[in-house]
Amino acid sequence: MGLIDSLKKAFSKPYKTISVAQAKELLGSGATLIDVRSAQEWRTGRAPQAKHVPLDRLQTSTAGIQKTRPVIAVCASGVRSASAARMLAAKGYDAYSVRGGMAAWRQAGEPVR
Repeated sequence: MGLIDSLKKAFSKPYKTISVAQAKELLGSGATLIDVRSAQEWRTGRAPQAKHVPLDRLQTSTAGIQKTRPVIAVCASGVRSASAARMLAAKGYDAYSVRGGMAAWRQAGEPVR
């Protein structure tokens, strides 16, 4: 492996950032959606199919998230979900982060409960 390939690998992200539409498509195919926001944020509204796994808890436990399915992380704006997706990818998950988080989810007109 040459220097350029090594640098690309070192600086590439091990997860994909996806749109709300792409997340919905993956969810339709059996992906798991985890919301990594705080409990207070979770109570303000969430995607109906989301499982609540705060980011700080995800650092020590994957809380029974199956490795056999893609895992999509969502937060308020996309920053914490990117961290979550990076952690999950490092643990061997097929991980994704929703670009724009729950703000984008709401803006796309997707249901929130």
